[in-house]
Amino acid sequence: MNAAAPAAGGAPADGVADRITGLVGALRSHGVRIGTGETVDAARAVAALGLADRERLREGLAATLLHGPGQRRVFDPVFEVYFPHGVGGPDGTAPADRDGLRDRLAAALAADDQALMGRLAIEAVDGFGGYGGTTATDGWSSYQTLDRLRPQTLLARVRDAVRAGGGAEGFTDRLLEDEIRRRVEVFRKQVATEARRRVAERRDRDEIARRAIAPTADRVDFLFAGRDRLAELRKAVQPLARKLATRLAARRRRAHRGTVDLRRTLRGSLSTGGVPMRPVLRRRRPVRPELVLLCDVSGSVSGFSDFTMLLVQALHDQFSKVRVFAFVNRVDEVTGLIGPGRADPEGLSARIRAEAEITGWHGSSDYGVALGEFAERYTAAVGSRTTVFVLGDARTNMSDPNLSAVRRLNRQARRVYWLNPEARSQWGTGDSAALAYADLVEMHECRNAGQLSALIGRLLPV
Repeated sequence: MNAAAPAAGGAPADGVADRITGLVGALRSHGVRIGTGETVDAARAVAALGLADRERLREGLAATLLHGPGQRRVFDPVFEVYFPHGVGGPDGTAPADRDGLRDRLAAALAADDQALMGRLAIEAVDGFGGYGGTTATDGWSSYQTLDRLRPQTLLARVRDAVRAGGGAEGFTDRLLEDEIRRRVEVFRKQVATEARRRVAERRDRDEIARRAIAPTADRVDFLFAGRDRLAELRKAVQPLARKLATRLAARRRRAHRGTVDLRRTLRGSLSTGGVPMRPVLRRRRPVRPELVLLCDVSGSVSGFSDFTMLLVQALHDQFSKVRVFAFVNRVDEVTGLIGPGRADPEGLSARIRAEAEITGWHGSSDYGVALGEFAERYTAAVGSRTTVFVLGDARTNMSDPNLSAVRRLNRQARRVYWLNPEARSQWGTGDSAALAYADLVEMHECRNAGQLSALIGRLLPV
């Protein structure tokens, strides 16, 4: 690896200020709240820690800029872009030997030697990740590198090597395989980091830091979130619920103070020459509202609905009653399936499908039939104190949207809101009836957990 300067493994000392501000800007673009004071603290940390020990620098910047461990998932790859371990490619121009590299990688995985794995990741990207038709490679791809090297196919070889070396003590077969998969995943991340670093050297570093790094879980679209991201979101339900409960309680206190009664205030101001010194408030009778969730749990929408159900259930103390209904093309009440005593939030979808009657003769979503059945069977669940949230993408599979059932629901309820996990630009395209429903009820784009928490905090009744 060529070194441009000894500072921070390739960060020239005279560009440190630009790199710190670039790092802060990239983190802000990923939703990390960083103020001017924290930026100044980061600069002071760099001055105090120096640039020679890169890992110490990483931890110092993380301590000054981040607000929680969940933000490390974004911070670490952004740090690698602005403070890389080196510049350029590995020294020497010998052509890459795929089989030899795989042999060395298997040995490194068996020994769990992450330093060697990092050096092999650099070799792999340099030898197999380049693409483009010019002499100087146009770019580097971690996907192409891993596709050619295929580290996941080394599992059996690494497992046998670990057993032969006596390193499998204390591991069952299943646990050993899980451990090897973890090591492979570490290598895959090292390859991704190296490819990103090489691209950032030749292109706009700030643009790479903003666009080539996976966002935090709360900014990932529900419709495209993988199982690992959805699991992260489920872990965030209780902390997020506590934050929203505090916000709702503050709103409730303000609302219960009442609004100014102008007539009585002016009448009382006669004693002060017409100056309204003592405002008179219209007192509100505190009434704990009721909440109904009507959730589409079909297909990719189920992750969005599951998270919202768990979040609202965690807020149940804020309401006099919370009832939850799920549907695909039939609707059934699932309030009891997500109660506080029910464990395993990851198994919520499977539990609903196993224990609730949410499908009829086919498995595709049918909003018209489901909304009509809800209006007929559960009319008593909605009253003048009830706020209804409909969760779903409003894609009807070309069936009748049953707008009359939505009108009836709108007349019965205090308020009806529709949270749609699709981008607003997709509403009304294909089999989407979103625009037709939006003419009848207030519909909001709700693509990620960040948007959801903001909407819940603003729309929930007090």
